[in-house]
Amino acid sequence: MLNISNNQLNKSVDITTTKSGKRVFHGRYYKYFNRFLAAFTIIGFIILFLPWTQTITGRGQVTTLTPDQRPQTIQSPIPGRIETWFVREGDFVAKGDTIIKISEVKSEYFDPNLVKRTAQQRDAKAQSVGSYEEKVKALNRQISALTNERSLKLEQAKNKLLQSKLKVQSDSIDFEAAKTNKQIAQRQFDRTVALQEEGFKATRDVEDKRLKLQETEAKLISQENKLLASKNDVLNAQFEISRVNAEYSDKISKAQSDKFTAQSSQFDTEAQVSKLNSEYSNYKMRNDLMFVTAPYDGYINKAIRGGVGQTFKEGEALVGIMPAKVDLAVETFVEPIDLPLLHIGEKVRVQFDGWPAIVFQGWPNASYGTYGAKVVAVENFISDNGKFRVLLAPDEEDYKWPKDIRAGSGAFTMALLEDVPIWFELWRKLNGFPPNYYQPNDATKTKTKKII
Repeated sequence: MLNISNNQLNKSVDITTTKSGKRVFHGRYYKYFNRFLAAFTIIGFIILFLPWTQTITGRGQVTTLTPDQRPQTIQSPIPGRIETWFVREGDFVAKGDTIIKISEVKSEYFDPNLVKRTAQQRDAKAQSVGSYEEKVKALNRQISALTNERSLKLEQAKNKLLQSKLKVQSDSIDFEAAKTNKQIAQRQFDRTVALQEEGFKATRDVEDKRLKLQETEAKLISQENKLLASKNDVLNAQFEISRVNAEYSDKISKAQSDKFTAQSSQFDTEAQVSKLNSEYSNYKMRNDLMFVTAPYDGYINKAIRGGVGQTFKEGEALVGIMPAKVDLAVETFVEPIDLPLLHIGEKVRVQFDGWPAIVFQGWPNASYGTYGAKVVAVENFISDNGKFRVLLAPDEEDYKWPKDIRAGSGAFTMALLEDVPIWFELWRKLNGFPPNYYQPNDATKTKTKKII
């Protein structure tokens, strides 16, 4: 067996005498290499003290600054069937231009003269309201006439009552006079009888006095009958007053009942007119909804419900539209640990997908192909991806963003923070520390707001 492991070739063979050995083990080679190492060390040490801008990077996409400028879909508030398309995908449409014509799918709206017939029903009911109003006015006049007539009748009955009371007083006086005459006739008769018994008066005188006494008694009874009749007239007059009150109260109550019935019918008809007015307006507006129009100037993106004759439900998306004039922005997402470092108005560099760029993360001034932006809103609630959403607007003090970028394009963002030495940044990275926490000089920038 060969004993190879213990044989050292460098001791038995001198390689320094070879051509390659002379070049490698030459003294000058060590000198140049040591100088290179020294220079590299010095340069590396100097580089460690160069300024490095701390950044917060994120991925996002291009969007718009306000919600009304973002791409949207157009829906129909009523169900229907597509009849005619007036646009193609990619066409420019102005606000109010017709995009689709639709037709009804509900049987209760099939009548082409539905609006006209509803207007006729409304007008007929409105005329009925006028008739009820005139009936109420007539009943008011009738009630007024009955009230006046009752007043006159009551006044007449009261006058009759007063007359009856006066007649009672007159008959009462006559009755008292008859009683006095009867008493006088009685005394004269008694005196004549006494004188006749004594022989001073004749029998004829007694008979005359007896006849006069009977006449006075008859007059007394007659006056008493008249007095009772007068009192009965008073009672009749009082009864007449009660009867007039009852009679006209019944007539007035009946007229008021008819008036209230007419008013109830009037109010009910007015409610029907109001309902018909509402239905007329709804039907008229529904006819206007047969044409789906553009909500603003923009471009047709995609026909979501293509073809002709297709039915759809209310609120279902029919076509997508993109506004023609938009204020572009970038929405990016940052880690929760970096959120306290972002403030309103902070400077951000943006690289758009499709635009070539050379990015030096620590030296943004040396980067090429990036554009300036600033923070305009920071979301207060975490997104579904576990990060916080930040909205960026173009920086007016920097170069304008490319005019050909579109909403939905990807974007890479770098939020610029403090300037620190490179050695500090390496130390921070090795230890996994976040960038330096700081507050901007302008206190108003610290106020965050919700993203719309």
